Amino acid sequence: MYRDRGGGGGGGSSRSEVAGGPFDRKRINDALDKHLERSSPSTSRGLNGNVKDKYVPSTSAGGGKSLQMDHRETRSSSTLAVMNKCSDEESETDGEEESDISGSDGDYTSWISWFCNLRGNEYFCEVDDEYIQDDFNLCGLSTQIPYYDYALDLILDVESSHAGDMFTEEQNELVEHAAEMLYGLIHVRYILTSKGMSTMLEKYKNYDFGRCPRVYCCGQPCLPVGQSDIPRSSTVKIYCPKCEDIYYPRSKYQGNVDGAYFGTTFPHLFLMTYENLKPQKEIQSYKPRVFGFKIHKP
Repeated sequence: MYRDRGGGGGGGSSRSEVAGGPFDRKRINDALDKHLERSSPSTSRGLNGNVKDKYVPSTSAGGGKSLQMDHRETRSSSTLAVMNKCSDEESETDGEEESDISGSDGDYTSWISWFCNLRGNEYFCEVDDEYIQDDFNLCGLSTQIPYYDYALDLILDVESSHAGDMFTEEQNELVEHAAEMLYGLIHVRYILTSKGMSTMLEKYKNYDFGRCPRVYCCGQPCLPVGQSDIPRSSTVKIYCPKCEDIYYPRSKYQGNVDGAYFGTTFPHLFLMTYENLKPQKEIQSYKPRVFGFKIHKP
């Protein structure tokens, strides 16, 4: 499930990886490992200490009594050159290690960003962590989602308070699916808020939800809508504000998303909020003809 999370996107991931494909069950452990790596001391310190200890004996050996007096200046100068070279190598090593560590932190992607960038999840927007952390916004969801606490920790990328519990592979998959369902049910609430609608407005302007396939709507941008607010009742559809009808999404991956994650209210409340975006209703319709003559209905 958590394949292709690195690299800040994963937009090429297939939806089948979420719906029923192979899953990486070490997602939570990987997140904990990254947390521990960030909190642990830099590995460059221990490396530097070892390098310095390695060259101290050579420095003292360079000034031993067994050497002749007339060679002391030559040996001391060569020893100084070796020490300077070693210090330069140590500083270069430090710089490389620091850049590697900072690069690994920069490549880390949150669960929410990873999920929203999966193929088929283009309709989703990223819900703010502050909204999810407010228990009032999650009222009633704990009774609908199995493994609710674990799923919530997974979404927020926090260390679970029940990290000592041992799960089977089947239970890990249930937690992963529960996290997706929980995020969807949080998402349908978030997009009805002013901040959520503002985020969806940007996606609407960018045609992220697609255009109406009807010819006379002339490429009118659409909005996602569900035919039911009950999960697993129907898949998501797109609503055209011009002809006021709904259609299947063009992508088969988007067509597998639960419609309850967008709800029946969103597109209509959105157009009430941004009245300037509501187009005039299209009255033109196709007229069937035979040899140029209209067909009259009996």
